[in-house]
Amino acid sequence: MTTIDNEAAPVEQERLSLGAVAPKLQHAYLHLENAVRAAVDPTLYELIKTRASQINGCAYCVDMHTKDARAAGETEQRLYLLSAWEEAPLYTERERAALALTEAVTLVAGTHVPSAVWDRAAAQFTPEELAGVLMAIVAINGWNRMAISTRTPAGVYQPAHS
Repeated sequence: MTTIDNEAAPVEQERLSLGAVAPKLQHAYLHLENAVRAAVDPTLYELIKTRASQINGCAYCVDMHTKDARAAGETEQRLYLLSAWEEAPLYTERERAALALTEAVTLVAGTHVPSAVWDRAAAQFTPEELAGVLMAIVAINGWNRMAISTRTPAGVYQPAHS
């Protein structure tokens, strides 16, 4: 019989504060992020960011993007069901196409982004919109890798507009 230990595992200390030690590098990445944010519908942007962060297991980014999504008007139900979006009837076809692309790009080593996934997204978005969606996926995967590698602590983020 397997027992579940309900005691929380110790959280590692943050390894490195990128903003403190490399502010120019972080500023450059934030500049990309701001351009991406302006190019993608805000609701879709947060769904993409949250889903990639779930896949990558980035607690800091899941916390951040679910808070930002709620602050922007996203429903709790859609956030709760995001990890099972394919089975949930709450997402539009555009959102589904973007989420499928998010999963394929996030797991690129195993998927190599199948043509069917790309074509589904291309059918829902103009080339300019698709470029924004793709860059949003690429950007969050970078943020996830930075936050996970540096052990950025989760749970402390507060939305600027709350």
